[in-house]
Amino acid sequence: MVHHANRVRPNDSGLKVGGHQASSASMVTIMTSLWFDHLQATDRVSVKPHASPVLHSINYLIGALETGHMSALREFGGLQSYPSRSKDPDPVDYSTGSVGIGATAPIWGAIARRYTNSHLGCAGIGRQYSLVGDAELDEGAVWEAILDPGIAELGEVVWIVDLNRQSLDRVVPNIAARRLEAMFEAAGWQVITVSFGRLLQSLFSRRGGQALRSRIVAMENPEYQRLLRCNAEQLRQRLPGDSPDSDEIAGLLGSLDDASLTAAIRNLGGHDLEALADAYSQIEDNRPTVILAYTIKGYGLPTEGHPQNHSALLSLEEYRSLAARLGMDPDQPWQRFSPDTPAGQLCLATARRLQRGPTTYSAPPVTPVDFGRTPKGVASTQAALGRALLDLTRESPEAAKRVVTVSPDVSSTTNLAGWVNKVGVWSATERRNWFADDAATLMHWNERPDGQHIELGIAETNLVGLLGELGATWNRWGQPLFPIGVLYDPFIERALEPWSFGIYAGGQSILIGTPSGVSLAAEGGAHQSIKTPSIGLEQPGCISYEPAFAIDVEWTLLASIARLGRPDGTSAYLRLSTRPVDQAMAAVPADGAARERRRRQVLAGGYPLRRRDDAEVTIAAMGATVTEAIRAADRLEQTRIRTNVICVTSPGLLFEAWQARQGRHSGETWILDQLFADNQATPIVTVLDGHPHTLAFLANIRQARLAALGVSSFGQAGKLDEVYRYHGIDTDSIVRAALDVRGRT
Repeated sequence: MVHHANRVRPNDSGLKVGGHQASSASMVTIMTSLWFDHLQATDRVSVKPHASPVLHSINYLIGALETGHMSALREFGGLQSYPSRSKDPDPVDYSTGSVGIGATAPIWGAIARRYTNSHLGCAGIGRQYSLVGDAELDEGAVWEAILDPGIAELGEVVWIVDLNRQSLDRVVPNIAARRLEAMFEAAGWQVITVSFGRLLQSLFSRRGGQALRSRIVAMENPEYQRLLRCNAEQLRQRLPGDSPDSDEIAGLLGSLDDASLTAAIRNLGGHDLEALADAYSQIEDNRPTVILAYTIKGYGLPTEGHPQNHSALLSLEEYRSLAARLGMDPDQPWQRFSPDTPAGQLCLATARRLQRGPTTYSAPPVTPVDFGRTPKGVASTQAALGRALLDLTRESPEAAKRVVTVSPDVSSTTNLAGWVNKVGVWSATERRNWFADDAATLMHWNERPDGQHIELGIAETNLVGLLGELGATWNRWGQPLFPIGVLYDPFIERALEPWSFGIYAGGQSILIGTPSGVSLAAEGGAHQSIKTPSIGLEQPGCISYEPAFAIDVEWTLLASIARLGRPDGTSAYLRLSTRPVDQAMAAVPADGAARERRRRQVLAGGYPLRRRDDAEVTIAAMGATVTEAIRAADRLEQTRIRTNVICVTSPGLLFEAWQARQGRHSGETWILDQLFADNQATPIVTVLDGHPHTLAFLANIRQARLAALGVSSFGQAGKLDEVYRYHGIDTDSIVRAALDVRGRT
């Protein structure tokens, strides 16, 4: 497949197509053993990114992929560079490609399956496998997942590490199996090491064998890799080394013919079907398991063991030589095994064993669009989140039953305490709450299988990894969940890449960042987010909202929930604040039709808080800064400068509407007319608690002059008015900007 994509298929661009022959070769034996002997239909497997051609080849051999796809690796509309649930034409259990994220996905898939079973009873059983390259263990996300306290009881999780001792650029000198064994064991995992194959094992039992074993085990990785590039004569010179046992080793090597010697040095456990089958048979079911399988990168290829073989491609001559050695016709590479041969029979039996029945999709329950209440008094958008979730349990129990919240140890500080008290904390088994009778305990931590809140340790990558899998239950098992993850907004960026990858893989979820911005004044710069408001502009498959008022939170949250768990669904990101805001400023219409019009505007991206046909300037504000925008408008009106005020709820949706108006995007554009009338190209001041570029595009809608206010430097601790003044988003700064932009017209 890789050869055809690079050496046969026409390529007019001159750009490298790529592929990973060496990385695939190191996994062939492992995957052959797993698929054709051990795997069950209920199991799920995450395949390391660079072994995607092996996965496609196996699926082709068992009839799950058509011949035409085999010549379309890395071609537009063809087989993807890395396994993709959403884009590949053949069955893929987990999308991989972002190193460390695909490896940990089966952990979160195991939790999602258990949660679905405990609430809906329809996800069945099965092991969750990760096929991981040893260099992938460098990723911190891997160890964050392994060390989470809830992982040690997931007996269905099995990792198989392709221990080939190479990364992209080099032979890694210090990949030590003993150290990896100790790290996994310390986390409570079962560790199985598959070091040597049957040929080497037989040599170890002969005279000089233990000395040979000790020599190989103690050998540095680069030295061993160099031996793979040696012929038999060179092996006899190099392999004994200079230890006191070198003569004994040399004597053993002298008893072997050249072919046996060169085969023996390559006879590692990860390339021995019998050794792998024995390892699979040892897997326990009461804790996670890791199998460390020694392999050779580029096994069986002319490039095997070479430090720069990662992206190396076989020449035409090498390709034909390999085909001849394997008894294949290089001009007919897509031949399947004849069904009347043992290999063909094995492929048919494997296809039958791995056949999965169709998934019956259950449509999610209808979510209310409006609870019908108008918030009063002073409240923050963060506090409104907790109240909206509790209201959902009363107004729509069926929809609320599908909600699962996830938090990295910040439930109480993000206003989920009431929700957690109401629905309980999910646990595979019920645990006693020793503080249940403590009158001073306000947040009750009742852990039970029917709980709806999952608490992880402080690791945002774990949070969004679990969100992605909880959000994929609708297309894995046909049962939609409504996963909502809550974390501090400054850490959204830390979680963004794995969350984005989860969306790419088909997981639909709601991510809520709170508290946000410099409005978290006293916390200082470390806890003040700047760039997060533009995420909704840039993240595919996601709609973002930054509500200003409690009613906006309710409407946007309910609409975001309603988009989850469906084939045409989408994820959402809500950015909330702890700043108390007078809810009367929202001026929610009392008339039912007018209220519904406001709700639709909120969901479309914004609404006019103040509208004048003769306006001289428009202030477009978002989130917590709407308070300053209204105050600035009052002062401008006092100086007889007529002012519009627009409350922006979603810059991403407004940007899409603008693109649609230009014919660059499909979608509705009516919201633009309701916010920026055709006959009003008034100068605009934009203001938000975030980077000013987020709303700067609004000026282009009517080709108006613009002053963009926001936060573009690291925050400071202090009082709210001091911090706003420092960043130039206070009322005075808005008034000055309005006077300046109006004066230039």
